Amino acid sequence: MILIPARLQSTRFPQKLLADIHGLPMVVRTARNASKVDAVVVACDDVKILNLCEDFGIKAILTSPTHSSGTDRCAQACQILGLSPHSVVLNLQADEPFLETQVIATLLEHTQNTPFMHTCAKPISLQEARDPNVVKVVLGAQRALYFSRAPIPFSREGGECPLLGHIGIYGFLAHSLLEFCALEKSPLEEIEKLEQLRALYHHKPIGVSVVESQSVGIDTPQDLQNALARQL
Repeated sequence: MILIPARLQSTRFPQKLLADIHGLPMVVRTARNASKVDAVVVACDDVKILNLCEDFGIKAILTSPTHSSGTDRCAQACQILGLSPHSVVLNLQADEPFLETQVIATLLEHTQNTPFMHTCAKPISLQEARDPNVVKVVLGAQRALYFSRAPIPFSREGGECPLLGHIGIYGFLAHSLLEFCALEKSPLEEIEKLEQLRALYHHKPIGVSVVESQSVGIDTPQDLQNALARQL
């Protein structure tokens, strides 16, 4: 099951999920792309998105407008849908219309046996690593040690070192998703504004699959123009 949390309002890109991408609203384009891998449900906070998805034949449910994160929205969706505790659930952001289906399929496969949660990362350049909007991750033995907006790891001697950018898609078993949302928020996630740090703070393992991907999340109108230009 792929859950797509969809919040209508966005500070940097107002109502971006309705933005046109090759003749389809962004949220519809994201859902159709993901549906090539598994069943999709859009968990939205506004009847405007609910009706839009239904008009395009995409299953959608209405969740509380007060959720502070997409993960909380997905947790409520699990409860509304009555998913079994061991159901595999992917949390795919609605602003990832160009994410390769192979990346989604890889996460789906590796989440089957995850001890808590799983995600993906991709190799990035030093220039990309210096961008605070690109979240970096440092790995141990296939598990995340830390996520940061800072360029980590830092090469003290100035030589090259492998740099990984986090891809904001998460896999859980339904019971782990509910457990994550019940954890107390951590100081680290408040500092970095990265909710996945909550799991690490509470010593919950995050598995990471390193994949190849050219996709980027759409946070601003310029991001959308850049992504569309790349496809020409």
